[in-house]
Amino acid sequence: MHVIRHVHDLPPIARGGAVAIGNFDGVHKGHARIVERLIERAEDVGGQAAVFTFDPHPARLLRPEACPPPLTWTERKAELLADLGIDWVIAYPTDMGLLSLSPREFFKRVIVEVLDARAVVEGPNFFFGKNRAGNVETLAEFAAEANITLDVVQPLEVDGSIISSSRVRDLVSLGRVSEAQQWLTSPYRIRGLVTHGAGRGAELGFPTANLEGIDTLLPAHGVYAALGWVAGRPTPAALNLGANPTFGDMATKVEVHLIGSDQTLYGQILEVDFLDRLRDIRSFASVDELTRQLHTDVASAQQIAEDHLAAWGRTVGRS
Repeated sequence: MHVIRHVHDLPPIARGGAVAIGNFDGVHKGHARIVERLIERAEDVGGQAAVFTFDPHPARLLRPEACPPPLTWTERKAELLADLGIDWVIAYPTDMGLLSLSPREFFKRVIVEVLDARAVVEGPNFFFGKNRAGNVETLAEFAAEANITLDVVQPLEVDGSIISSSRVRDLVSLGRVSEAQQWLTSPYRIRGLVTHGAGRGAELGFPTANLEGIDTLLPAHGVYAALGWVAGRPTPAALNLGANPTFGDMATKVEVHLIGSDQTLYGQILEVDFLDRLRDIRSFASVDELTRQLHTDVASAQQIAEDHLAAWGRTVGRS
């Protein structure tokens, strides 16, 4: 799979196939259904499957005060789409020039001229062009004129609820990460720069990697079972997201204890998957009581992570 940042870098092999346009935030199972159809259509027209997405999300330019944090960063989104079989991800640098195009201009410049698409696949809630004036009916009209096939893939439902990025965002915001995982194609992941913290974890026997610069949505405060990704390999982890009230420290922090690992990661980017929420953040009467609870948390987190890896067919990374 290849990521293209600028359309003038798009090679001939990436043109003339099938395309889906959208934000694909989180890459959930509804997106996977669209991708499945997209790959089928690419094969039908003898081309490759491409996703045209936006970086940043258009709302960040048009309504920055109302734009929620994303669920995925661009490279992660591309990785998840590649896992589904996509050949090309075009992460277009969103600007006001693009957002000012009318639906017909967008169709002509992007779908016809840039992509030379033979097939387009979208969901029923697709909108495009200035002020989101174009919809799937508009797209169908333009596609018919250009002799391009259009497939509209119906949303995927779970227990009567439509899977959407908004719904996944709600679940993650509430800390219901294991439930969100049932809707996503992969566990919910964040990334951050490992920085020096207060060192309390190491003093208690549970050294942590403190993450800063996180650019995606954070789940609700709590203690979580997690997986840390070091050099491309997963390591079971316990993650504390929130304050440290036992020590009177009420600042929000993301602290990751990589179980059984003694690697020094300062200055590196660490990616972390959220697997399940273990408990709320709370104050303990003593450091000894906190330490006993941490032993319980780490044991629970390790079991959940290893069960997840076993089901996934992966091995545990060790330092």
